[in-house]
Amino acid sequence: MTPATTILLALAVPLVGAGLIAAAHRAPNVRETITMITAGLLFLLVASLTPLVLAGERPAVTLFEIMPGLAFRFEVEPLGMLFGLIASGLWIVNSLYSIGYMRGNDEQHQTRFYVCFAGALASTMGIAFAGNLLTLFLFYEALTLVTYPLVTHHGTKESMHAGRLYLGLLVGTSIAFLLVAIIWTWHLTGTLDFTAGGILRDQASNATVGALLALYVFGIGKAAVMPVHRWLPAAMVAPTPVSALLHAVAVVKAGVFSVLKIVVYVFGVDAIAGLKSVDWLPFISGFTIIAASIVALRSDNLKRRLAYSTVSQLSYVVLSAALLTPLSVIGAALHIATHAVGKITLFFAAGAIYTAAHKTEVSQLDGIGRRMPWTMTAFTIGALSLIGVPPAAGFVSKWFIFSGAIGGGHYVVLAVLIVSTLLNAAYFLPIVHAAFFRSPAAGAEDHDHGEAPWPMVVALTATAGLTIALFFFADLPLELGRQLAGERLR
Repeated sequence: MTPATTILLALAVPLVGAGLIAAAHRAPNVRETITMITAGLLFLLVASLTPLVLAGERPAVTLFEIMPGLAFRFEVEPLGMLFGLIASGLWIVNSLYSIGYMRGNDEQHQTRFYVCFAGALASTMGIAFAGNLLTLFLFYEALTLVTYPLVTHHGTKESMHAGRLYLGLLVGTSIAFLLVAIIWTWHLTGTLDFTAGGILRDQASNATVGALLALYVFGIGKAAVMPVHRWLPAAMVAPTPVSALLHAVAVVKAGVFSVLKIVVYVFGVDAIAGLKSVDWLPFISGFTIIAASIVALRSDNLKRRLAYSTVSQLSYVVLSAALLTPLSVIGAALHIATHAVGKITLFFAAGAIYTAAHKTEVSQLDGIGRRMPWTMTAFTIGALSLIGVPPAAGFVSKWFIFSGAIGGGHYVVLAVLIVSTLLNAAYFLPIVHAAFFRSPAAGAEDHDHGEAPWPMVVALTATAGLTIALFFFADLPLELGRQLAGERLR
């Protein structure tokens, strides 16, 4: 099988799977078997491209040309390879988890859920392997549209309001800002191809570069840089597997992935380093990190706390990209991976707590670790990773981000990172302490429950294990991150 065929199959398999899932709507066991097989097959296809990328190749395929120099094109470079591996790999465990969650909570419209989930992964693969800004934009929009039914899954007044906010902010920002930036870039350069070293080098003035960067950053609303972030906590009304999709597998990762990819391949790290017009980005992303952490600290609802934690952690990637150093670029790429496995573990744990104990507030979790030790141990591992404590994976990416800040002399950024780490500890560690070292409050309702259904427990245990494994076996993401940093000179 040629690399070009593999790329096309990686895009087609989730779509074919979605069709088969829809056809099996009267047979839940068959429907869910198809989901698991589709997820596994997608991961195998994506993984088969990895040796080629590690060897320095850039597998590509062009489907058709819209006009000279503007094609519907796919190309697998190091960052896209990393994102593709993360999304396709986590779809497997998320699918297993979804089976336990959807059945355990007797959710309605389960077939629609699995169909949209498969469609979301097809869109994510298109984003990961996009060879130019046009292809990226089209799949970016497709991802927004196909995840809208997931956000509004329950059909309540609250979920419909969240869906309108989700659709309005993400489509509104992408049309008003991102599309304008893409057209402007085409006008300046005559190309939209992702190119090592950037395509804007010597093509735009200092002020134009700053304006374009602002349009891209705020036009990519999925990155949730403040103030374009409200859609994310609002979307927490969706079922927990959807929250995991939004926060770890696809949507927000598509946002920060796009920001980092555009900085490296459109602007060029070396080309804009030192330009005064881009100096604002570390301040905006740093503000988002701290402000979102403070909101998380004050939130009693567990999913809301995790949502604002995500807003904060996403801006670690944006901040790292803004530092414009090789170490910070590596740290940004690594943080996409380490945050994914840590945050999906936390959301899996939150969903398990809701399914088994029907608890949603942090203040209700006293002593729950004694009834749900597997779940809360996994939660602890995910929390330690996001704080940056070894031997959890988050330590590795934070190490590179801190090193990039120190090496570049960005001491204000270093202070932001230190304060943020302390805030991470302040809103996660009390949950762990309460779960394992406190007894339920006198008179509190505490049903005689154990762990959630086994597929959920297996899934959250697997992602917690992966969070630890990525600390000890980080060679693959590290090498892809190093290749990405080297793309500025390639």
